[in-house]
Amino acid sequence: ELEKIIQFTSSISNQMKRITLFVISCFILSFSTYGQIEQKLHSHNDYERVVPFYQAYAQGIHSIEADVFISKNGDELLVGHERESLLQDNTLEALYLEPLTNLYKRNHGKAWANSNRKLQLLIDIKSDPKPTIKLLIQKLEKYPFITDFNNPHALKIILSGERPRADEFKNYPDYISFDGNHLNYTKEQLQKIDLLSFNLKDYTDWNGKGTLKKDQEIKVKNLIEQVHSLGKPIRFWNTPDGITAWNTFSNFGVDFINTDTPELCANFFKNFEDKTYVINSNDKGVDKVRKAERLDKTTVGFQGFNNKDLKLSQGIEIYQPTYKSDGKEGKIKNIILLIGDGTGLNQLQVASTVNSNHKLNKTNGLTIFNMKHIGFQNTSSKDAYTTDSAAGGSALATGVLHDNRHISMSSNGVEHESIVDFLQPQGYACGVITLGNIADATPAAFYGHTTERDFSDEITRYLLEGKLTVLNGAGMSTLAKRKDNLDLVNKLSNNYIISDKISDIDKNDNKIICIDERMDLAANEETLDLLAEATRRTINKLENTSKKGFFLMVEGAKIDYAGHANSLPGSILETLSFDLAVQEALKFADTNNETLVIVTGDHETGGLTLIDGNIETGEVVALYVTDDHTPMMLPVFSYGPHANKFTGVYKNTEIINRIKSLIK
Repeated sequence: ELEKIIQFTSSISNQMKRITLFVISCFILSFSTYGQIEQKLHSHNDYERVVPFYQAYAQGIHSIEADVFISKNGDELLVGHERESLLQDNTLEALYLEPLTNLYKRNHGKAWANSNRKLQLLIDIKSDPKPTIKLLIQKLEKYPFITDFNNPHALKIILSGERPRADEFKNYPDYISFDGNHLNYTKEQLQKIDLLSFNLKDYTDWNGKGTLKKDQEIKVKNLIEQVHSLGKPIRFWNTPDGITAWNTFSNFGVDFINTDTPELCANFFKNFEDKTYVINSNDKGVDKVRKAERLDKTTVGFQGFNNKDLKLSQGIEIYQPTYKSDGKEGKIKNIILLIGDGTGLNQLQVASTVNSNHKLNKTNGLTIFNMKHIGFQNTSSKDAYTTDSAAGGSALATGVLHDNRHISMSSNGVEHESIVDFLQPQGYACGVITLGNIADATPAAFYGHTTERDFSDEITRYLLEGKLTVLNGAGMSTLAKRKDNLDLVNKLSNNYIISDKISDIDKNDNKIICIDERMDLAANEETLDLLAEATRRTINKLENTSKKGFFLMVEGAKIDYAGHANSLPGSILETLSFDLAVQEALKFADTNNETLVIVTGDHETGGLTLIDGNIETGEVVALYVTDDHTPMMLPVFSYGPHANKFTGVYKNTEIINRIKSLIK
């Protein structure tokens, strides 16, 4: 589209071309990023962008580079890489100094209106330095808004390329500093140097793939340390340009990361606190809430993930199963199905890596990864390649494919029998736990039926059938504030204890609906074991309710929310919370030997991709590629009698169908 626009503007004046492209850039570029990028970035050869200056500025880039030649008649500074390709109207003034002045005036002496960060213009001198710099100073004197040395927010102008001798640096105005290229400057010379830049190829032949050779990595890190010991920032040029390179340079402590793709690089570092995590970090976290924009009606009130509340002082201990009945033939009396909503293999791997900090834990990783029998399920729904939670949860509940948005019901309104519908009449006690709203799609699929997941009134009316012994989650409003004006809480009180505390679940033999609103909040260090406590108490309740056995579904609901919000810290805490619930299931299975435990998800959310990590420190860097569901295959972990029957690759409907076939 940009090529078409540029062709269209080719018939109008160059000045109009710039104006037109700038207006267009306002629409195609994100102006919301500035002020959000802590890692400093350098727009290398910025004049080669489709929209010079503005393209990098719109991304909040900290440093912008312009190669400059003096014109043949000596009255203009022309911007470009090769003298032969210079365009007479591509002047430093037109492309950089005039736009900068306009912005500094508009922003009252700042580069960005809502930020005190300084912007620097790196002018790479390509012609004879003395006449070029002399003309540059003459040009700069016309723009006091950007050269006001007394303004703490003024533009920083750094000269690179063909420079005068270092002992002459002091002869230039205060608003001009220099880019150094070695380590042997005197103290006086260093006072005029604001940056040290080096050719990366002088230290390593790394092309940006994988990691540096160890000896070369040491050279690069030593150089960075030497530059920092001089109190100066460092930049490398002639560098690879991509996520691996940017992340590596940032880890090494490079102050200004060179990039020819400012949009992509800025996007990588934007909200970086949501893309990296380590336990026991000294970072207190940014006081900023990330909310999911794509939640449905029952969960739209979720308050979000605030990184300052998502810090952990230590990891979780994991449980080592006994494997006494694992994979063996034998009776299945109890079934515990744990569903991590939005949980794919990468969510588990990230949480496992974070919990593998060798300095903090005696045991590392996840309890889930101690389950030996593993399969993979395809999550696609009946009418879409990418499922939603309604169709995904319904497939797991009924063993039948569903259209998206349907809750255990066919497209023509026929109820599909859920595992609860199947087992409860046979004398099994049944429970549903969710770390979210009780009427949300996944828990609803195990006790309700409707063709629209948002019909919470219709869904929750099924609770009057009394098939559940325990229902636990958040969302009292779905029971009490209804469009159908049904006094559901009062009617349910005839058959259930209505409680607001998890501790009430196993206090007596009565059926219970426990609505604990804490379960709708993002997990933190204090509430990390909330789902585990609910699971433990519900198992105890169900075991003592029926001699025939029980079925329990436990949902880690907010792993999905974190994927929608693109909050890696949120995903990690919610996954660790889910793993603690898995521990309770496995511990019980080891005391019972007749309990089958299945751990899986309903779909993956966010397309989470791991970029890098450190198994020793437990640090990870990961990116989401979307804020919606993806059709990725999901792992299925199984433990207990007949656990070996759940290996292989199959549709999500197979899980409950295989369970049914194994119950005797």
